[in-house]
Amino acid sequence: MIGMRLDHLSYAAGPDGYKATVERLSAVLGAEFVDGGVHPRFGTVNHILPLENDRYIEVVDVLDHPSSDKAPFGQAVRARKELGGGWLGWVVAVRDMARMEQRLGREAVPGNRHRPDGANITWRQIGVKGLIADPQLPFFIHWDDLTQHPSVGGKGVKLTGLEIAGDPTRVTDWIGHPADHLLDDLDVAWVGPNGQPGLVAAVFQTPDGIVRL
Repeated sequence: MIGMRLDHLSYAAGPDGYKATVERLSAVLGAEFVDGGVHPRFGTVNHILPLENDRYIEVVDVLDHPSSDKAPFGQAVRARKELGGGWLGWVVAVRDMARMEQRLGREAVPGNRHRPDGANITWRQIGVKGLIADPQLPFFIHWDDLTQHPSVGGKGVKLTGLEIAGDPTRVTDWIGHPADHLLDDLDVAWVGPNGQPGLVAAVFQTPDGIVRL
């Protein structure tokens, strides 16, 4: 697991919009999401809930903007929203993005997010097209400044488990590392390998008890 870790989970807003989705998830988890701002390169917007263990959840929505039609991430969010919203996927942070670029045979794309407080958060990401083709697969991110990581300040809610419809061997081949090792601090259930692949559910320890979302 050297140089690689589960970073965050992405949840696409439903047809009623991200504000309604954020309010619903906040009520279920007993914690307030914060406005994460706009991703101008991707044509998307997000709200963030920092979690314990340097992880977070983001609720993402697509904007009516040309970049959302061009950028793979915008395309992925739009497609999931049109299916009714829900879990979009899981995201793995990597230390060595150059190695991942070599492995996947293409270059990472820069991303940035303008927070409402004026901060500009920057990163590089790769593998969203893999997620689109096979939703059980994570994509990869490398943060430019970890002091501004979206998990900063997370307390009270902890990710404890995942249910992924898919095949851990397929995921291992994709990331180049045993999938179960990457998620070894979580209770991971691989379900429905012959059905529609993707992140089915996440389990959290909250101030009000265990929540499966």
